[in-house]
Amino acid sequence: MTQPSDSASSPRRVLVIGAGTSGNAAAILLRRAGIDVDLVEVASDGNAAVGSGITLQGNALRVLRELGVWEQVRREGYAFDEVGITIPDGTVLHVQKDIRTGGDDLPATLGMQRPRLQQILLGAVRASGADLRLGVTAEALVQDPHGVTVDFSDGRTSRYDLVIAADGLNSRTRAAIGIAQKPEPTGMAIWRVAAPRPLQVTRTDLAYGGRCYIAGYCPTSESTLYAYLVEGCHHRTSLDPASYAARMRDLAAGYGGVWPQIAKSITDEAMVNYTWFDRLLVEGSWHRGRVVLVGDAAHACPPTLAQGAAMSLEDALVLAELLTSRETWDGQLLQEYYERRIARVRPVVDASVQLGQWQLDGVRDADVPGLIGRTLSPLKERP
Repeated sequence: MTQPSDSASSPRRVLVIGAGTSGNAAAILLRRAGIDVDLVEVASDGNAAVGSGITLQGNALRVLRELGVWEQVRREGYAFDEVGITIPDGTVLHVQKDIRTGGDDLPATLGMQRPRLQQILLGAVRASGADLRLGVTAEALVQDPHGVTVDFSDGRTSRYDLVIAADGLNSRTRAAIGIAQKPEPTGMAIWRVAAPRPLQVTRTDLAYGGRCYIAGYCPTSESTLYAYLVEGCHHRTSLDPASYAARMRDLAAGYGGVWPQIAKSITDEAMVNYTWFDRLLVEGSWHRGRVVLVGDAAHACPPTLAQGAAMSLEDALVLAELLTSRETWDGQLLQEYYERRIARVRPVVDASVQLGQWQLDGVRDADVPGLIGRTLSPLKERP
């Protein structure tokens, strides 16, 4: 395995593969330090129209503030500090304060339309001066002791000091550098949809049980929310995308409260997203030579703790801090990045999977509040 090594006097140039949350964050932070950054994304629209909603915990908001986009996010999202637990008919059993993992000066949680967050981040990438190329993939990476030569699908070939692979759960780059680990299904799947926000929805409410394992929703703006229903996995070949809206309406019919209002708006199959829950945690290191993984390319877990975006953003922050504060970029630096992150990511991945497994196993006396508290409380510390 080649090990990166260079000096501060050498010109620094970085390629980021994937303009998702972690890739955008890495590009912004490295450009702020004066490093030349190319960012390539396979989606021609930069994924700016994909997804329904996203729940951002306080530690995610803390990184967004460091990126300089917090005020935009705050204006366009919907912040709240509580979570409600209901029974399937909509009756509220308990409302509790959520943990402010980003500190007392930030909300515990903010819901947002995922496409809008992506547009804000892409705007910040462009403003940073990074070279953003959409509809482009890295086709071949050739490493040597001094750098990486990359051939792109648009016919260009360029040379870099470091490549950051932020190309998601099914990362092609991860496989290309010889990391064999792949995401593994946990046995659950989630239906998601964006919908108008009933005025009484001012926080996340979760119903456990009924026709699904979880039925929940999160306000994403003054006028929108996203709703989700978690059930057991179906083989994708058994689900006709033309039936997605009807399937989600049928599942939603088992729930009361605001669910009948939500269900009426589920009419467009293209707006309904169906995804399996997966677990991934790359062990040992997140780099091979001069190529390093961030975000979902390195780790992923069910959204039961709503920490996926936060962990990805923190990856970008920690890696950028190391790269911009050290004279030498080498294997020791990249291993330090891994060791700092694995200690923080592993408990989140394990707890997120455990919360779902308890439901799959029908465990009724599980210490859910205790596990959530033990996992989230340490995240109040800066990564």
